Amino acid sequence: MGNKAVIVVHSGDMDKIYSALIIGNGALSMGLESSLYFTFWGLQRLKKGGLEAGPLSKMHMLGLGKWMVKKRMTKANVVSLEKLMQDYKELGGRIIACEMTMEIMGIKKEDLRTDWIDEYGAVGTYIHEAKDASITLFI
Repeated sequence: MGNKAVIVVHSGDMDKIYSALIIGNGALSMGLESSLYFTFWGLQRLKKGGLEAGPLSKMHMLGLGKWMVKKRMTKANVVSLEKLMQDYKELGGRIIACEMTMEIMGIKKEDLRTDWIDEYGAVGTYIHEAKDASITLFI
């Protein structure tokens, strides 16, 4: 097993995107390689302007829950998703966008933040990344 963390980012919920990026950054800061494979609703967050657009997974309450959580996060000095993504990329983290999801959901490359994406691939790309990973997660 290699020193690598590979995370499937299936959910587009704000709190789950936070989890994926926090774990990915943690792995990178501890000397591991890290890849995030964005698929289905997670891939929606790679759209231009889409990173912060996701709902809260629980207690969303028509946006009120998300507003309250973001207010508490600001008070606790939690950085934004944009900053977490910037840190992730600066530390050498890889982002893979699922081509099958792009086709199914009608997402074109020009719809996405291509400056974040290292590779476009299907399940074989994910398997290649994950086969030697010491940590694999599905979020």
